[in-house]
Amino acid sequence: MSASAPAAIPSAQLARTVRRFAARTGLWRPLVRFTAPDRSYRRLERTDAYEVWLLTWLPGQGTEIHDHGGSAGSFGVVAGTLTEHAFPAPADGGRRLGTGDVRAFGPGYVHQVTNADERPAVSIHAYAPALTTQTYYRREADGRLAVVRTDTITD
Repeated sequence: MSASAPAAIPSAQLARTVRRFAARTGLWRPLVRFTAPDRSYRRLERTDAYEVWLLTWLPGQGTEIHDHGGSAGSFGVVAGTLTEHAFPAPADGGRRLGTGDVRAFGPGYVHQVTNADERPAVSIHAYAPALTTQTYYRREADGRLAVVRTDTITD
């Protein structure tokens, strides 16, 4: 008999996980490091069911357009402001997320997150299952997304 995979964790539960970690300021605040040119990131916890990351964002830093492979996710801003563009992108210019805001999403979700503010930002992210791949995209002139590459996530 083979062991079964852990049950999928709904994105709403991942949002609760993000809020729980956000409240543990003594855990993540000492780990905050702002780095250039790339963002700083650090895994806070990994279990058989999920993983949690701390990310920092200087003004102007951001992600490429990407998905999270087959993982559901959630992220919350614990300091500053981030802007998220989901794809296909609505015409609203993106969603601003301030301190305390949490965004949850299911597998296959495609977005881009940036710090378009003048102050640094810090966020906490949870994924279930733990990330194994991320696909990156570019937006074509007609609005469609084209795959740029798929990265394998390793420890």
